[in-house]
Amino acid sequence: MNRERTIEVSVGIFVAAGLAALFMLAMKVSNLSALGERGGYTLTARFENVGGLKVRSPVRIGGVRVGHVTAIDYDMQNYEAIVTLVVDRRYDRLPEDTSASIYTAGLLGEQFIGLEPGGSESFLGDGGEIVQTQSALVLENLIGHFLYSKAAEGS
Repeated sequence: MNRERTIEVSVGIFVAAGLAALFMLAMKVSNLSALGERGGYTLTARFENVGGLKVRSPVRIGGVRVGHVTAIDYDMQNYEAIVTLVVDRRYDRLPEDTSASIYTAGLLGEQFIGLEPGGSESFLGDGGEIVQTQSALVLENLIGHFLYSKAAEGS
């Protein structure tokens, strides 16, 4: 009877550990773990096309996660998307001429903002704007341009 009880407890612990691992994986994949991060400073960037970028998408410098996207709005006067992002206070020395690009990571197509620091001696502060941006590459547009150019060659 004692051995039977030990097996039941072992199986219970194994199942609980498996459920905890699945929960952690779900949090990591959905970027909900970013909600508990410390505050940072806010920056904005304007893009012609944000593609599939979402709120809570990561912001990275050199592959290191330094922040996340907090809002995506559209400016009807300039016809541009305005992306608001929060960068962790530890990374407070971003030069004013830093550029922002939207990249796609992995096979699942998660999009993120990649920052490329410039060489300016003055730094972006809270409420600063990243002026140099590169919009997301939309695969459908690339295929359309390719097909259009091939059709023009054939005529």
